Amino acid sequence: MDAAIPVTLVGPKVSFTGTEDLGVGGSDAVRCKLFMSTLAGTVMDWFISLLDGHVTSFPQLTKLFKAQYIANRAPPSISYDLFDVRQYQGESLKEFLHRFGAQVVRLNLKDEKMMVHAFRKGIVPGPFSESLIQNHPKTFAEIRRRAVAHIVAKEEVSEKRTCVVPTRARATGRSQTLRVHEETTEMKTPVKQQPYQPRKPNARGRGRDTVPPRHDFVVELKDLIIIPNVAERLKVPPKTDKRLGPNKNAWCEFQQAFSHLIRNCLALGHQLDELVKNGLLRDYLQEKHGTEDMAATGGGPGHEVPVHGEVHTIT
Repeated sequence: MDAAIPVTLVGPKVSFTGTEDLGVGGSDAVRCKLFMSTLAGTVMDWFISLLDGHVTSFPQLTKLFKAQYIANRAPPSISYDLFDVRQYQGESLKEFLHRFGAQVVRLNLKDEKMMVHAFRKGIVPGPFSESLIQNHPKTFAEIRRRAVAHIVAKEEVSEKRTCVVPTRARATGRSQTLRVHEETTEMKTPVKQQPYQPRKPNARGRGRDTVPPRHDFVVELKDLIIIPNVAERLKVPPKTDKRLGPNKNAWCEFQQAFSHLIRNCLALGHQLDELVKNGLLRDYLQEKHGTEDMAATGGGPGHEVPVHGEVHTIT
């Protein structure tokens, strides 16, 4: 404490907390005195806890100090730390290339094979990563050169996409040639739509357009066709674009189509008639008061029968 500090000696201007690296000049006693003045916080508490007269020289103080705070020293970097450099999500190739190159310089690496392998492991999947897999680079300088070329090409493509394409100026004083297809120059005869007419039955009277007999059932037709043992015996005709009747607003629950009502559906009527003749719908028929001939022909005078969506009365 009695040591005089020379006027020309400039001591440390920071307080040491255990992590800084300070340089002290002067004699052995001066260095001890100046070093003590830089301590603060827990480091000062440690210095005060030393026994009086225990420190006899600055080298001894240095040895005690290093033993106490050796754990604060950063571990030296090793070459395998390069494999910890990974491209972040959203980080551009340019940013990752700069960060990876800075680590190569910091580690002072010379092993080209290790640098190439570490870069391929650290880069995220993408077009440039795929190019490295298809064409393996041999040196990190080659990776850098190819990466720069890829970045420049990508920037040019991005600039091209955002570029506004100018419109061509319209020529003035010049008439445009009108090109007309040859077929449009000829007047076509308009096709006259024919009114709906039902086809006549064949000579034997068993065509699909013949009117099937109408039977009276205890339930409505739309409910009858969904009864399991009845539905499994019915076959719905395939969908067609052909017009099935004159009434476009009428809905047939059997064929799931517009143009006729279900009671006027010929396809359903023929199938139900076959099932009645085979006795499969006996439980669903109402009791009839007419003659058998009348049932076989679809009714007698005053009875309505469907013909292609139209109801006609038999007189």
